[in-house]
Amino acid sequence: MRFLGNIEAKTDAKGRAFLPAVFRKVLQAAGEERLVMRKDIHQPCLVLYPESVWNEQMDALRDRLNRWNKEQQRVYRQFVWEAEVLTLDGNGRFLIPKRYQKLAAIEQDIRFVGMGDSIEIWSCQQAASSQMEPEEFGEAIEELMADKD
Repeated sequence: MRFLGNIEAKTDAKGRAFLPAVFRKVLQAAGEERLVMRKDIHQPCLVLYPESVWNEQMDALRDRLNRWNKEQQRVYRQFVWEAEVLTLDGNGRFLIPKRYQKLAAIEQDIRFVGMGDSIEIWSCQQAASSQMEPEEFGEAIEELMADKD
């Protein structure tokens, strides 16, 4: 699964949004019916994971943690505590619960950003302020992709 794109949308008065058709097609092609939503760990946005990708994330995290370590158990609990399973309705809509709207400063105007195996949902205002300047971005890519030999 590869979600690509940057699509502006709106939520309705109840907090429902239409998942963009381009992303719905990717989900359907992969046979995915459910999504998992959680607040991003680092940024003020929400992340939608296809259920299979979410399960891989949970398994990868669980494999790195010791169930008998109190602090590591707290990390795992925090990770899954803030997650919610979503199913699209017949029209391709889903509800963004009020608590998630608040966490991501979402009012009405939102931006969906395809991130490969997941989809971010941003408040349009937050999305604009989170971008790197072109020069900073170029330098960061250059450093990341530099031959490290």
